[in-house]
Amino acid sequence: MSGQRRVVVSPPSMGGGRRVRVDGMILGLALRLGDVAEFLRRAGLGDVDVETSELIEWRGGGPDVWAPPLP
Repeated sequence: MSGQRRVVVSPPSMGGGRRVRVDGMILGLALRLGDVAEFLRRAGLGDVDVETSELIEWRGGGPDVWAPPLP
């Protein structure tokens, strides 16, 4: 859809947390679901239901995955 911003949440890092990007710009490293919501609010996207929004592409697991996979 034209005009919609692309949000990508990267897989959990080995050190913990997930990088959050909007349109390729890094907003920060989220340590929990609430961090993702706050980053998006600060980016001007308003109150987004980060668990169900189709705006967000979750890579390496959905909104319930915060730890890296065990070796």
